[in-house]
Amino acid sequence: MKMGTLETSCQRESYLQGKEERPMSEAVLVLKDFRKLYGDHVAVDGISFEVQRGEVFGFIGPNGAGKTTTIKTMVGLLTQFQGTVTIAGQRMPQNKGEVHKMLGYLPQYVAFQDWRTVDHTLRTFGQLSGMPRDALDRRIGEVLGLLDLVPVRFKRVGELSGGTAQRVGLAQALLRTPPLLVLDEPLASLDPTSRHQVKTVIRQLSREGTTILFSSHILSDVQDVATRVGILNKGRLVRVGTLDELLHELRLADDVEVELSQNSGCWHQMPRPAGVRTIEEHVPDKLLVHLDAKADRDETVHRLLVDLIAGGCRVRSLQPVARSLDDIYLKSLEGGAVA
Repeated sequence: MKMGTLETSCQRESYLQGKEERPMSEAVLVLKDFRKLYGDHVAVDGISFEVQRGEVFGFIGPNGAGKTTTIKTMVGLLTQFQGTVTIAGQRMPQNKGEVHKMLGYLPQYVAFQDWRTVDHTLRTFGQLSGMPRDALDRRIGEVLGLLDLVPVRFKRVGELSGGTAQRVGLAQALLRTPPLLVLDEPLASLDPTSRHQVKTVIRQLSREGTTILFSSHILSDVQDVATRVGILNKGRLVRVGTLDELLHELRLADDVEVELSQNSGCWHQMPRPAGVRTIEEHVPDKLLVHLDAKADRDETVHRLLVDLIAGGCRVRSLQPVARSLDDIYLKSLEGGAVA
């Protein structure tokens, strides 16, 4: 499927002209001291962050952290809160009508009427949003092709699998070619092929300037497509940044693993080399060495190897530890400074 079908030519020309007039650093979504209470329960506790135009912002955290509450407020489903939520310069919920013209939203649980066909479902949403008939006809064909839904176009929604219904939900969110997409668990229920396809669409949309905020429990998928992530825990935003920024902030980028042959505990007796923060035996015969982020990495690793050999250790291998978003996530939930 050609990715050029993401926008009609007229929509693309108009939208790109608008984008060229805006600075590349424009914040499309801004939350400032956002706080949401349900009675005496604090669901979200004064969080602040921005999402820039064209960014793919991964919004992650455990169940009950406040992600869906935050997302529902962004799209206008919740209107009572403290702080400010601004989308493309428009305050929510005061300017909800203007925001909805620029917003595509996929909720966590898609709820379509089972008796409608996929075509009828999309046509109804398009008509309710004010799309002209000829543009709607063309656009339905485009989004169905983009998400590999053409074979089910005239099937009833009630006959679809959960994953296919999820893709229909994404098709609905894309109908108006919105400059901002808010997706709550868009990859849930999808098989590996469909997940790969949706991630490809997300990357392409981002390259064309669409701003995307999405939540997911599948951290490997977030790592695949997010340009930045925000980690929410117990209603508080504990980390915000790119993967590299968070790896360095949490001191996860400079670890090495040393595998020993016939480990006799020799490493316990040697002095800790300069530039090494701690050494731990995380599995038998394997040492996890945490390096000081400010130290000369090459010099520190060389000195470590020399000292291990001088102390009678037999080194089988030494290699950097590949870290992932999973490591960042688990380390962030342990505690630490709030973003």
